[in-house]
Amino acid sequence: MDQLPVLLGVGGIVLLASVLAVRVSIRLGLPSLLLYLAMGVLLGEAGFGIRFDSPELTQSLGLAALVMILAEGGLTTRWSAVKPALGTGIALSTVAVVVSVAVTGAALHWLLGLDWRLALLWGAVLASTDAAAVFSVLRTAGIGKRLTGALELESGINDAPAYIAVVVLAEGTTVDWTLPLLVLYELTAGLAIGLAFGWLGGFALRRAALPATGLYPLATVAVCVVAYSSGQLLHASGLLATYVAALVLGNSRLPHRSDTLSFAEGLGWLAQIGLFVLLGLFASPGRLLDAIVPGLVAGAVVLLLARPISVVASMLPFRLPWREQAFLSWAGLRGAVPIVLAMIPLSHGLPGAQRLVDAVFVLVIVLTLVQGATLGPLARRLGLAKKSEAHEIEVDSAPLDELGAELLQVRIQPGSKMHGVYLSELRLPVGATISLVVRAGAGFTPQKTSRLQENDQLLVVTTSAVRDAVERRLRAVDRAGRLARWRGEAGL
Repeated sequence: MDQLPVLLGVGGIVLLASVLAVRVSIRLGLPSLLLYLAMGVLLGEAGFGIRFDSPELTQSLGLAALVMILAEGGLTTRWSAVKPALGTGIALSTVAVVVSVAVTGAALHWLLGLDWRLALLWGAVLASTDAAAVFSVLRTAGIGKRLTGALELESGINDAPAYIAVVVLAEGTTVDWTLPLLVLYELTAGLAIGLAFGWLGGFALRRAALPATGLYPLATVAVCVVAYSSGQLLHASGLLATYVAALVLGNSRLPHRSDTLSFAEGLGWLAQIGLFVLLGLFASPGRLLDAIVPGLVAGAVVLLLARPISVVASMLPFRLPWREQAFLSWAGLRGAVPIVLAMIPLSHGLPGAQRLVDAVFVLVIVLTLVQGATLGPLARRLGLAKKSEAHEIEVDSAPLDELGAELLQVRIQPGSKMHGVYLSELRLPVGATISLVVRAGAGFTPQKTSRLQENDQLLVVTTSAVRDAVERRLRAVDRAGRLARWRGEAGL
């Protein structure tokens, strides 16, 4: 009990320092995860002497943090942004994983002299891209929606097959004709569980009259966590169930959506900070020095051989331009996920597992520096970066249960085709009206002749019966402007 104030104080200081590190990392041009890892190392045995060497606890806490990161990623992903890239995203997260495991395993078996089981285990650990790194980097890089959507889907989904492969190889499961069926069941069941929890959770939250606004974000995240737990208990992919449930919920008509997404974003940052600091605590600088050579070799294999081959193989049916395939090959960002996966064979006591963990630490640091610093320039060199990418309008809702109505708060984003549209041209369904427009901090009651502008905030009052039609109409005008109906985007 006497240590509790000290522990809470140290935790608070680390959290504040980590939040400030985000700003420092932006100024220095370094990914913030490296600063978090450095904080963990500083607190560990080589710094302040805090000893933390339990691979089992690290694995458990790492998976818990990964669930939060996937939940945040799914909740904040717009379906309209990833839908055009659905096929490429699924191919990257399944076919590319298999090819990457095989190519990496074969190369490391030859280069490092590893036995086949351990070499394929290295390949499985390194096959997964990192959701936290992808979500934080690509959404601010100005890359087109198709590529961003494909990489977001890949990072959200490919943790599941990579995790299954690592567990199978770590446990020494017999490889026979039933193994592909088992993997297919785990992925299919995880998908079904995620869809079920996402739909049922959204349905329940829309009809629940909770006494406080802050309970809606908690309930939403809880649905995602229960989806993971249900998936694992049913021997399905809990990670896939988590991401799919969050994706469905994030694109549902959630009450107090803006508050929920803000809470999920903060929770995602907390999970990332805690995870990287924890992994830094676990790392031993003395061992890392011995792992530099195998880490660099494995990194070169993944970056220059396995990733490009897996991208080309998985993209064959889609015939993407070579520039986009080159960018996808370079954009397979690695972060904490491979380190967490490497803890699984270590917790099983597999010979050579400690070397794998140390090499993955080195690899993640090196690849983060190399890819993080060059991703933006590469996109510009390939002509894939856009100076300004229009974002969809933000729609938040608050239910008025006793009136059978809802309030929608709409923010018009820069680049929206709703800019310049007259209020009368919105043609909202009967039962809905715009009651207030806030522009540059000043509010006014709009008329039919009022013209909307970028950065306007609208307060829309609608009956519950036409609420969905109102949002579809607003999003259609946001995409196509006043000609939305002529282009078949009215959505009514």
